[in-house]
Amino acid sequence: MKRYLTVDDIGDLKQALAEAKQVKATPYAWDTLGKNKTIILIFFNSSLRTRLSTQKAAMNLGMNVIVLDVNKDGWKLETEFGVVMDGDKPEHLREAVPVIGQYCDIIAVRSFASFEDKVADYEEQILTQFIEHAGVPVISMESATRHPLQAFADLFTIEEYKKKDRPKVVLTWAPHPRALPQAVPNSFVEWMKEADVEFVVTHPKGYELAPEFSDGVKVEYDQCKAFEGADFIYAKNWASYSSYGEILSKDRAWTVDEEKMALTNEAKFMHCLPVRRNMVVSDAVIDSENSIVVQEAANRVVSAQVVIKRMLESLK
Repeated sequence: MKRYLTVDDIGDLKQALAEAKQVKATPYAWDTLGKNKTIILIFFNSSLRTRLSTQKAAMNLGMNVIVLDVNKDGWKLETEFGVVMDGDKPEHLREAVPVIGQYCDIIAVRSFASFEDKVADYEEQILTQFIEHAGVPVISMESATRHPLQAFADLFTIEEYKKKDRPKVVLTWAPHPRALPQAVPNSFVEWMKEADVEFVVTHPKGYELAPEFSDGVKVEYDQCKAFEGADFIYAKNWASYSSYGEILSKDRAWTVDEEKMALTNEAKFMHCLPVRRNMVVSDAVIDSENSIVVQEAANRVVSAQVVIKRMLESLK
């Protein structure tokens, strides 16, 4: 494995899930695989679970880990081409990326959508420069359009908690005070399309995801109807794609509460975290026995470890 960006990069899902189960059961079985190997985790945006889980996963494999917060630990980086660099950014990503590649064996990058230019965001201009110029394998720890480590952990969590072979999984939009990227819902949709689940997306009109992700997916604009008989409810806010980056609604009627969860088949509640309580989800739901958000977060170590393990094996 030379890069990890999409569901296609993981290969056969059944095999990946079986490997995840093995990694979770015996996390230190490969603790010498990463001996004398270094991974650099590069953050253009803040992080809690992604940073800690990826660092833990690499350490489980015996790797050296370097963490770089671009906004605090290094020069401000220019990412655009053709600009006169006479401002506050003294270094270009084009030079920084190959230099970073000299110091490690794997690079993992986290960079959100800017919401300034939809084309630039969906072309993944920052992540693409790492892939093209780093000279080492690259892992996306969330990009402008996808969050594949989260989606892998989400699917593995569903696999652990499902009570029937083909559960009904619902991705529901929920209100939020800020405009959030489409990366998490995009990846979740991408992975659920490949999984053996009955999948439904529910959101207000105007919040349709990009066609490359939403094509072929059942969309139900009536949230309560979508929840009927569901086995898993995955709540997440995202800003509009068509009116790019805009907040079209803060309708609190879309908050996931006990009344809506009562429509489900005693569904498990999921969210990638952090979550805005009593806006995205009520206290009663997220604190209930059917909430598996902490277990879901714990599985972020598993998904990262499987990906890093495969990359290390490909370096041999």
